[in-house]
Amino acid sequence: MVYDITLVGGRLVDTEKKTSRIANIAICGSKIAAISTELLPAKRMIDVSGNIVCPGFIDAHAHLDGYDYGGRLSVLQGITTSVGGNCGLSPISMADFFNEQTAKGFVLNQMMCIGHSFTLRQAVGITDTGAKAGAAQLDAMVRLATKALEDGACGISMGLDYAPGTALAEIDAMAKLSADYGRILSVHTRLFTQNDLYSLYEMLAAIKRTGGRLLLSHFVYQYSGFGTMEPAISVLRAARGNGLDVWCDTGMYTDWATYIDTATFDEQTIKDNSLRFGDMVVATGKYVGQRLNRDLYDLLRKKYPDESVICFSGCPAEIFAAMREPYAMVSTDAGAYAPGEGHPQIAGSFPRYFRKMVREQGILPLEEAVYKATLLPAQTYQIPNKGILRVGYDADITVFNLAAIHDNAVMPDKGEPDTPPSGIPYVMVNGVFAVANGVFQNTRSGAVIRY
Repeated sequence: MVYDITLVGGRLVDTEKKTSRIANIAICGSKIAAISTELLPAKRMIDVSGNIVCPGFIDAHAHLDGYDYGGRLSVLQGITTSVGGNCGLSPISMADFFNEQTAKGFVLNQMMCIGHSFTLRQAVGITDTGAKAGAAQLDAMVRLATKALEDGACGISMGLDYAPGTALAEIDAMAKLSADYGRILSVHTRLFTQNDLYSLYEMLAAIKRTGGRLLLSHFVYQYSGFGTMEPAISVLRAARGNGLDVWCDTGMYTDWATYIDTATFDEQTIKDNSLRFGDMVVATGKYVGQRLNRDLYDLLRKKYPDESVICFSGCPAEIFAAMREPYAMVSTDAGAYAPGEGHPQIAGSFPRYFRKMVREQGILPLEEAVYKATLLPAQTYQIPNKGILRVGYDADITVFNLAAIHDNAVMPDKGEPDTPPSGIPYVMVNGVFAVANGVFQNTRSGAVIRY
């Protein structure tokens, strides 16, 4: 048999056994057709010797939501599937979103959560972030969320930090609904101060009451600094030891970003967390790259509320503490930024993960690191035919050079936050090269994944 494409001589990672070996892998159409140490003849034979060949990376938490430039930056760092609709912000109609994305195509595969804290609350008329939902409003949110799950949403997301008025009744309703449908509840926890664990206990208690599955979003952003990380990890270990179905995603940065007009950047929150304007830099718009001061803060809040700001905080060493935990998976928190804007996580997260965790620090073996970036999120979100190099599975494949992989994106006050990485020569999405010889191919072979 002559296959369409064969990748020859790479080190293939078995994410189930967490082993690797030199072998060839052949693709026909959108599927993996054969894996062997023997010759696999193909119309196109590509020598990838000296490189790691693994399932395409799965980004457990992002905000691409159909944004083309974000998709391009993601696939250039080896991501072939992205989970969107996070932090409580998503399209209100999953059916419309999926249909639109199927019609126009997208560079990589997309799964979507239905968002609570922005989307559902606003849909039922809650405009005050400090307000609790009334009984009728809560019933309406449950109906809308149910429709989204029926239409294929992979879970429900909450951004409690952005809707501090959210009552326990709302949390329990979303937790119970996601549990009833066997879907994930993805939660950006509250931010009271950066040295308390109430937000963590709040969500663990909700999952214990409802019996659902919880994914704690961008864990390092929530619990790094002020000596909070190790206690937070201990709490999660104990919860899992007691049978709770709890996971977390986390990135390779402690410096977080969000919109300047959210409750996160309210003056009281800044004061409560001992944050300083000088430790914040504008990530988008007219003032990109500028450090905040009182005047610029006031100006942005009044006239440019949709601009994003990065807050420098946390302890970088705690990234490694969180990432080595067996229930932690990799995420970017990437969003819809314009070229030349944003946070370097949009272009550098996964290369930085392999550079630091495997090559430089030696904290994770290569095979374990690949597993946490591929099969673990596939299992957590129950994504079929992803995360494993296996005959019949989708040909989502990333090829990278462990000795050369490097994140080149930097903070916007230092340079370009969207500079693509080095050391990832090939990325295949459903059998099509989205990246070849390190160059984006302007393809749209991604698919929406309806649950």
